This record gives sequence, C-alpha cells and structure tokens, in this order.
Amino acid sequence: MGLFAPQNAPQTDWRGKTVWIVGASSGIGAATASALHAKGARVIVSARNRQALFEFEATHEGSKGIVLDATDLQAVHAAANEVLALGPLHCVVYCAGHYTAMRGFAIDLKDAERHMQVNYLGALKLLDALLPRLLLQGSGHISLVGSVAGYRGLPNSLAYGPSKAALIHLAETLYLDLKGRGIGVSIINPGFVETPLTAQNDFDMPALLTPQQAATEILRGWAAGAFEIHFPKRFTLGLKFLRLLPYRVYFALVGRATL
Repeated sequence: MGLFAPQNAPQTDWRGKTVWIVGASSGIGAATASALHAKGARVIVSARNRQALFEFEATHEGSKGIVLDATDLQAVHAAANEVLALGPLHCVVYCAGHYTAMRGFAIDLKDAERHMQVNYLGALKLLDALLPRLLLQGSGHISLVGSVAGYRGLPNSLAYGPSKAALIHLAETLYLDLKGRGIGVSIINPGFVETPLTAQNDFDMPALLTPQQAATEILRGWAAGAFEIHFPKRFTLGLKFLRLLPYRVYFALVGRATL
C-alpha cells in the first residue's frame, strides 16, 4: 500500500486557500488561475504583462495581480514579500516560460541563455524568496511547470529541452529534501498545449490540448496527490516509454519519426 500511496497530500478543497501563479498572463497559467478561482481559491497572478493582470483582476473578484519579471531577483523578493504579507501561502506555481524552436545547426546563444534565465533560473529565484518562509510555516505546496520536452533530447528543442530537464531534476530533488518538512512538491509536464509559445510551431503537434483542458488535468493531479502531473496520457505515456530505450534504439526511432 505504501508504495502506491499519494506522493503529496491530495489537494481537493481550494476554498479560502491562497495560490500564487507566476506566469499567468496567458495559456496554462491563466487557465489554471481561472480554474482555481472557480474552486474558491484566493488567486494571486504574476507576469510582466500588466494589462493581462488587470483584466484578470477585473473578471475574477478577490484576485490580485502583481507585475513581475521572474528573471529580476530583487523584484521576485519584493513580490514574494507582498504575497506573504497576505497570510499563509498554500500553493505556488511557477509557470513562467520562454520557448523558441532551435536546432543544433543554428544555435542562438543569447536566446538559449534566455531559456535558462526564464525557465530555470527564475524558478530558483522564486524558491530563494519563498522557501525560508514556507519552511517556517511548515506547510505549502510548490508546483513547477516543466514539459515532456525535458524527458530526452528532441529535434527543435536544443534550448527549451535542457531548461525543462533542469526543472524536472530540480523538482525531484526538492521533493526528496522537503517531504519531511511538510511541503509538497509537484512537477507538471504537459505535452502540446495551445499557447502563444506553441503558436509559433510550424510542425505537427500531436494530441494538442486547450489551456482549459490542461488546467483540468493539473487540478486532477493535485487532487490525486501526484508528484508528476503529465498529460495527455495518450501522448505522454509514449514518450515515457521512449525514455527507457537505449540510445541506439531511441535515436533511430525519434530520427525516423521526425524526418
């Protein structure tokens, strides 16, 4: 029984809970914020897009928007202090993301660095600002939005994939370190979701989901107490199988599928 028990405390009742979503101006972040608000949570949304936050506040009574560039350490600490001044923080979701398709024969170093700054280092800065308080609080949940692109190397993912792989590794380590401290940790690994980021793709995106469908899957994962929340299963389970293959077989199959 213990082997199959939930890895986190199941989160089903969001009424009166405070949730901070960083990267909530559009896509998965905005849809998840709306879904949580509908469940009775007090939602705090952050992003660089001031207008998007204003519109969210206007249409979601009781919510709060805090403009934030997740790559700015000082700004992250100031925003965290503002959030924590409101009382206990029950859940924080790091959903800020940057994506540009990139291949090994066309490396853009500046853009590759931007991927790491937003997708990974921004999460570290948020942890730097929040973890001491969460540890004192002795409760809370940290959820990082990764991607199945972080599972193994894929074409078009030279910059994006490594940043998400780092985020997955970070979440695994956090889970092990914080499990005995009352703090839950989960990693969200979506497949393809209709967002401003994926809109730039000029290739087929199998099992494409809407942001609302993604939000439903995320809330379902939290309710189940899952560590990894991945979706849609009809797509992600295949990629999980590919992770188990030796390189010789993996390279042959992926190379053939992405010609």
